[in-house]
Amino acid sequence: MDDTLHPAAIEHLPVFITAPGQTDWLFSGVVVFLLAMILIVGNFYFRLHALPEQMAHRGKKVQMEIVAVLALISLFTHNHIFWIAGLLLALIDFPDFSSPMVSIAQSLEKLSGRARTGEDEAIVSPPEPEPKSDTAGGGI
Repeated sequence: MDDTLHPAAIEHLPVFITAPGQTDWLFSGVVVFLLAMILIVGNFYFRLHALPEQMAHRGKKVQMEIVAVLALISLFTHNHIFWIAGLLLALIDFPDFSSPMVSIAQSLEKLSGRARTGEDEAIVSPPEPEPKSDTAGGGI
């Protein structure tokens, strides 16, 4: 190949124009930069979608599962209302209603004298009613 310039070309070419058969370093640099930016933005996007789930980890298990499902639905459907609902649900700390009720039930068992012997005690079915006998009169 001839390394001389084309007669119509100017004497000083820009640095990004390469000779025929040479590596285009600007194109290679832009491809690497674009791939890196896609990975960085994608990583940020997935971390942002997982934010409500990470916030709900300090809460209760059921609340965390609901928030995780809402975040997953918003990720696949691109409906941001699910993500906002999951974020709000992760921020709200629901009061614990079951612990006081269990405590009240245990106190009432102690007061009635029917304390349990173990936590894994089987639930006893109520006694069956006695068969009625017809003693109040003669039947046919």
